[in-house]
Amino acid sequence: MLLSPPLKNALLWLGIGVAALWLIWLLGSILMPFLVGITLAYVLHPLVEKLKRRRIPRALGAALAITVAIGLFVGLFLLLVPVVGQIVPLIREKFPLLLQTIVDWGTPLLARFDVHVKFDPASVQQTLTKYLSIHGEDWAALLLRSASTGGIGLLVLLGNLTLIPVVAFYLLLDWGQTLTRLSALIPPRHRDAVLRFFHDCDVILGQYLRGQLLVMLILAFYYSAGLAIAGFSLALPVGIFTGLAVFVPYVGFGLGLLLALATGALQFLSWYGVIAVAVVYGIGQLIESLYITPKFVGDSIGLHPLLVIFILLAFGTLFGFWGILLALPAGAVLLVVARRLLDWYRQSALFV
Repeated sequence: MLLSPPLKNALLWLGIGVAALWLIWLLGSILMPFLVGITLAYVLHPLVEKLKRRRIPRALGAALAITVAIGLFVGLFLLLVPVVGQIVPLIREKFPLLLQTIVDWGTPLLARFDVHVKFDPASVQQTLTKYLSIHGEDWAALLLRSASTGGIGLLVLLGNLTLIPVVAFYLLLDWGQTLTRLSALIPPRHRDAVLRFFHDCDVILGQYLRGQLLVMLILAFYYSAGLAIAGFSLALPVGIFTGLAVFVPYVGFGLGLLLALATGALQFLSWYGVIAVAVVYGIGQLIESLYITPKFVGDSIGLHPLLVIFILLAFGTLFGFWGILLALPAGAVLLVVARRLLDWYRQSALFV
């Protein structure tokens, strides 16, 4: 059976696509730092171009842009330091009292079912003090034991964190030349269609990233102000972390919510902390869903929430933490691919 040339080409490209997907799946842990570096270079490229127009050498502009990006990521990580530094003493001192409050509230309810609870706050506090009052040398020994048992994973993580800015730096140095070389590899008869496809991806990703950055800043200010008005001692770090972490849908907001609930319950030892968090975060979700995100992000991606959850789980399973970070940008590209395939299907003989 002879195949027509168009069908041969289609099968050839299909085979290339399947082989590429298989290699991506096989080398996922190796490719992810490069993909993150490419994404970082894509985000920082406009800033480097602006610095170049101000007569700043491209190498210096790329180094400055990457330094700013690293500073922002380190700053986000350091936001957790005061939270951990203050929440550990709170757990040691107030967690037994919180348990006592819960037991006092629940004992009458359990007594109706002939269930009796005995609780000794002193023993709980003694146990917490034992495990949370570890001296510096004990922490150092613990870290050394962890490093000896999981040293390979730690080295891989540090290697990836070092590789990402290096990849981004070299891409930013040769951004224009790299795009020119890649476009030259596209067959001339398909070049216009492929370039239009990448242009659509660029428009969607640019709109999404710019809008998402504004949403993050607005929510960071709102959650910090809301928790501060409610009287939370850790309002600033928890609020900023929650606002910036919404870049990862559902997961980031969930982590911020858990931090706020933990700090509120331990600080106030009453339902006030839980209710305050519910009010502040509930209003924040409504404002984000009904006004902020539609206004600044709009339908730039337009993925159904269930599809967003599926993409997060799929990328997280395949590529770990870095996959979760890149899930939404990758989803935007997949959306453009799906639209193109749908248009092709409707115009093909299969739809007739």
